[in-house]
Amino acid sequence: MPETMWTPWRLGYIVGERPEGCLFCLKSKEPREKDKENYILHRGRSGFIMLNSFPYTNGHLMVAPYAHLASPELLEPEVLHEFIDLTGLSVALLRQAIGPEGFNIGMNVADVAGAGVADHLHMHVVPRWKGDTNFMSVLADIRLIPEALNSTYERLAEALRQTLK
Repeated sequence: MPETMWTPWRLGYIVGERPEGCLFCLKSKEPREKDKENYILHRGRSGFIMLNSFPYTNGHLMVAPYAHLASPELLEPEVLHEFIDLTGLSVALLRQAIGPEGFNIGMNVADVAGAGVADHLHMHVVPRWKGDTNFMSVLADIRLIPEALNSTYERLAEALRQTLK
């Protein structure tokens, strides 16, 4: 039987409104004055680091090139080099700021591989600690539950009340 990992903060991602266009393109094209609001931590020459608004763990970062490309082989060599450098910088920042004991680092290329934003390549840098839950259902026998049972119950109870009026 799979373990269960409760992630109620991810419900906003699942049921929330989606902006028109690419998240990475939209956020990176906004003025630098909005970087804090957009959770952009660092901008490089050809890519940037931002916090994931719906993290798997605290400090979950994403590294993305400015170029709207879907797969790593499409990146120019210098862009690919900085992409890896920004990934390393992300690890260093997380080690310094929150002291994780390990990391999951990876990307999902195409929607069939689990990419939530399939048309814009990005690297996930997920800090990990001993005793936290395994990373994702594709890597372990884990199911993500995006809402606490009490919250789900209240939503269903309210729907039931509305139906029975």
